[in-house]
Amino acid sequence: MVETITATYTQEDADWKITVSGRGKELTARAPGIIAARDRADQLVEELGGDGKTTVVHLLNGSAFEFTQTYMTARLTLPKLPPLEVPPPGSVPKQAAAEKKPALPPSKQLPKAVEESKPATEPAAEKKAEQARA
Repeated sequence: MVETITATYTQEDADWKITVSGRGKELTARAPGIIAARDRADQLVEELGGDGKTTVVHLLNGSAFEFTQTYMTARLTLPKLPPLEVPPPGSVPKQAAAEKKPALPPSKQLPKAVEESKPATEPAAEKKAEQARA
């Protein structure tokens, strides 16, 4: 037999109050947001236990549709990020920016012995080689 458990959500200021009832018991908790409240409701359902199949009905203001709409809006909304700050032109010297190489992860780095044995190439020699290939 399928047992029904009801999870009721109530917003109290910035927090949410969760009441899970079923199997003759009622458990309550609080969470800082609707997503955390939904996770906490799952934990409360597990605390109620049970051997058979359970169906959990999540209600906000007595409506499963309203809960689903609120929960999915929270899940699909991007977090507010601070605006990207772009330095004004000329504030970063070109040479300093060009000299910085991004660090490779250790798994992609060559051993020191190989790195030291590499011949140093000059930019002029590279240009000549490119021109010769063209």
